Amino acid sequence: MRYKLLLVITILIIISPLFGVLLAERVGYHEPLDVAAEKLGLEEVSLYHTPFEDYTFPGLNPVAGYMLAGLLGTGIIMAIGWLLSKMVKPHE
Repeated sequence: MRYKLLLVITILIIISPLFGVLLAERVGYHEPLDVAAEKLGLEEVSLYHTPFEDYTFPGLNPVAGYMLAGLLGTGIIMAIGWLLSKMVKPHE
């Protein structure tokens, strides 16, 4: 069961650029908060700096960066979940 779940997650990460990069550009999709801020004349202000802004990695094309960001984010969330499960479950 665990391997099937990992396979599904991997497939979703691989196809994510299709929806998040390629089709978004083709249909002209923009994040709703970005659109609202633009209409209000607000500038983008970042409270912190991240090298992975907008799901990109410096030096990589957008599709590869999107997939790498998905792998990194999914890995972090899965690691946190695994650590929490080890803290909650009684040791056998």
